[in-house]
Amino acid sequence: MGNRSMMELDEGLNQKFDALVDYCMLSGAINLDLYTEYDVKRGLRDANGKGVLTGLTEISDVIGHKTKAGKEVPCEGELYYQGYNIMELAESFEDRRYAFEETTYLLLFGELPTKEQLQDFEDILTSLQELSGEFVRDVIMKAPSANIMNALQKSVLTLYSYDENPDDISVPNVLRQSLQLIGKLPMIAVYAYHSYRHLKFDDDFFIRTPDKNLSIAENILQMIRQDGKFTKLEAKALDVALVLHAEHGGGNNSTFTNHVVTSSGTDTYSTVSAAIASLKGPRHGGANLKVLQMFDELKKHCRDWNREEEIAAYLEKILNRKAFDGSGLIYGMGHAVYTDSDPRAILLKKYAKRLSEEKGYEEEFSLYEAVERISADLIMKNHRRYKPVCANVDFYSGFIYSMLGIPKELFTPIFAIARISGWSAHRLEELVNRGKIIRPAYKYVGIHKKFRKIEDR
Repeated sequence: MGNRSMMELDEGLNQKFDALVDYCMLSGAINLDLYTEYDVKRGLRDANGKGVLTGLTEISDVIGHKTKAGKEVPCEGELYYQGYNIMELAESFEDRRYAFEETTYLLLFGELPTKEQLQDFEDILTSLQELSGEFVRDVIMKAPSANIMNALQKSVLTLYSYDENPDDISVPNVLRQSLQLIGKLPMIAVYAYHSYRHLKFDDDFFIRTPDKNLSIAENILQMIRQDGKFTKLEAKALDVALVLHAEHGGGNNSTFTNHVVTSSGTDTYSTVSAAIASLKGPRHGGANLKVLQMFDELKKHCRDWNREEEIAAYLEKILNRKAFDGSGLIYGMGHAVYTDSDPRAILLKKYAKRLSEEKGYEEEFSLYEAVERISADLIMKNHRRYKPVCANVDFYSGFIYSMLGIPKELFTPIFAIARISGWSAHRLEELVNRGKIIRPAYKYVGIHKKFRKIEDR
């Protein structure tokens, strides 16, 4: 087939390929009743949706229930980074230019840094930010991808070839590699976006190197924008968003992927690439973009944003699979762990409101508030749920990014830029504790067959 796609095959080969698809579908189908019969925890979750315990961690704690009189009851969500409540940490964000860097230090080393420790850490990170012109030209700009997450994977894997000691998985070497990736990922993502837009759409092409006197959040904004300018509130909103996306327990899909791949003993670049692949999936990292797309559709069908009956009617259609993407999901609502509230959504909502006031989007912010309130009630009613439904981190993050002028193609890559701090902490935790290779069991439910020669089949 060479470099031809399936669509370029001649009619006869396409028919043969269609037959293979049919065989694949028949071969892969398993009777769903068998999952119940053998008590298989699909998605590593029990029948009540609670995650199966597969590991231990001290890095973060996610709480959505409290135990009262021996029973689990919903509660206001709590998130802890290395034992510190994120809501308490957030109180200090306002006066911090380097909240994400400080949080990264906390996740990696278990305690909040002193001023001197933070300055030393910032010096190390900024020294590791640079990418050679050769790497930018030969890796990032070559064969640009429409999906920047693929560009991140390609670049991270290629960095293996630029490392003099890539396969050394000792803690000092992995820490060095992790800090390099934390420093370089923002540049890779932004440069990959500019390269794609220039080569595919002939947009103006500009490469702005990071300023060593700016934070990671500030540098992302100055590298994205042609004029390189941003307000204090804009930088703070992005800084807080990075903090809130940096870590969320060991059981989320990409972090668990990170643990699984780390446990095999492979290198850092392969591990991070696998985690990026997981995060790319729309069920994991792409949800805030789905929220934005959902609101675009809602605005087309609801002309009067002050009429809650009109909003509720359209949300009912979404739940009944008669509107938007037919999934029956109101994106950005509900969470696997949080019940009464998601602390990340509470904090992002605060900054979404402030940004909307600075940029003249107050009416749109009010629409988000209305959808949040109305959909929580509708979901419980339509799905006959007794567990409360709350807005999650994705509900307001896309709105914030759009107000910051961040292109949609960079929404999920920014998630990766933040989450690599958590991935690095978990990888190091796995290595320090020398965990066994992660190998869950699968029950065979097929039949054993007698071999027949090809002429007898």
